[in-house]
Amino acid sequence: MQLQSLFSFYGTIIMILGGALILPVFPGLYYGEKEWNIFLFLGVITFLVGFILNRTTLKYRDQLFLREALLLVPSSWLIASIISTVIYLLTKTFDNITDAFFESMAGFTTTGATVVLDLEMVPHAVLFWRSITHWLGGMGIIILFIALMSSLKIGATQLFRAEIPGGIVQKIKPRISQTALVLWITYAGMTVAAILLLWLAGMPFFDALCHGLLTVATAGASIKNENIGFYDNNLIYWVITIFMFLAGSNFVLYYSALKERSLLKFWHNAEFRLYTKIILAFTVIMFGHFMLSENVTVAEALTLASFSVVSSTTTTGFTIVDYQNWSFFAQALVILLLLIGGCSGSTSGSIKVGRYLILFKQFMTELRLAVHPRAIINLKMDGKKVEEELIINVLTYFFVFMFLVFLGTLFLTFLGLDILTSFSATIGCITNGGLGLAQVGPGQNFNIIPPLGKYMLTLLMFLGRLEIVTVLVLFSPAFWRK
Repeated sequence: MQLQSLFSFYGTIIMILGGALILPVFPGLYYGEKEWNIFLFLGVITFLVGFILNRTTLKYRDQLFLREALLLVPSSWLIASIISTVIYLLTKTFDNITDAFFESMAGFTTTGATVVLDLEMVPHAVLFWRSITHWLGGMGIIILFIALMSSLKIGATQLFRAEIPGGIVQKIKPRISQTALVLWITYAGMTVAAILLLWLAGMPFFDALCHGLLTVATAGASIKNENIGFYDNNLIYWVITIFMFLAGSNFVLYYSALKERSLLKFWHNAEFRLYTKIILAFTVIMFGHFMLSENVTVAEALTLASFSVVSSTTTTGFTIVDYQNWSFFAQALVILLLLIGGCSGSTSGSIKVGRYLILFKQFMTELRLAVHPRAIINLKMDGKKVEEELIINVLTYFFVFMFLVFLGTLFLTFLGLDILTSFSATIGCITNGGLGLAQVGPGQNFNIIPPLGKYMLTLLMFLGRLEIVTVLVLFSPAFWRK
């Protein structure tokens, strides 16, 4: 294990975080809040520490190999969360490490879960920092790091594969750093568009700034206690719905579509087609259910159904009403849709549509083999053969994911929480969707969870965001063996 190479990369990542810490200074000064000086001080200190660490270990940078890359990704997430924890404690947003760390990890994993009791009493600088953590976590700090480090030759591919959400993403440029840069430019451009359109739709500029960052990161950590429902504006609802859908799509497809000047690139992608069909199908189901069971107009039912389905499927977690007032059927759909997720290479969490597509194709293959045992059947996606290694990876991921849902639910019930709260909180955290029912539903938050339960849910957020295996491999004796 070449620890010196790790410290060199840590230095660069800490510098990025130090620069990000400076940004909340501006809303702090604008609104006349004293917290701006904390961000300025810690931002400068963090940047300097990162700079010194980077420069003193720069000569070891070319020694990053597979094991170092696998360790760098989860450890960088922990470093970022620890720095954010310090910010929350110094600004007195929280008075204990447990809540501060939970909120920090929820940020960098884009999980909309929160333990803040009254969001509208939190200083603007802190709210902006909270939104920044979600945005940095959306496309991934490591992907940004790779994009900035064009000289990185060794280990970039391993970092990219360990960090990219979904794991089924091809290179679009000869160099991984160029691919990462394209993804981040697309991500930033979409964010700017979301901010401007939310502002034009009637949202105050600071609110549009925060919610634009959150929407494209598919993070439902609204800065309002009533979430997006606070604005009572259908145009805002539809702008957010559209951008949640876009953010839940594979970002590689945007580049390919622009390069070839054809939107057909999206429809030629099997995962995107299934993603779109899932959202349309469940929107129709939810719309019909609302028309039959709720006292709403056609327009209200369509808006509510579209927003809720897209928010849940993409694991964003925004809400416009208290869905616990809906029927049990509608509540169940909201939570279960979290288990789907968006496309591979998107900012959404959960299992991802691409994995479900492979699982379904493998299931159909097994059925055909049961009838024709000697047949040779190649599983294909978009005309390309899916390697057996990828199929095994998908099956393993799905099994471990569901096993963790079972363990998480069991652990929370052991701590004294009811089964509905335990099950929905576990799903909300491991999918990075942040939604829940009962004691963690809308109007409530995760502050009700006992400290030990918060740490367990923090771990699930961490595992879910980093695709589980990236973290669990560190606990393998073979990983540490020379």
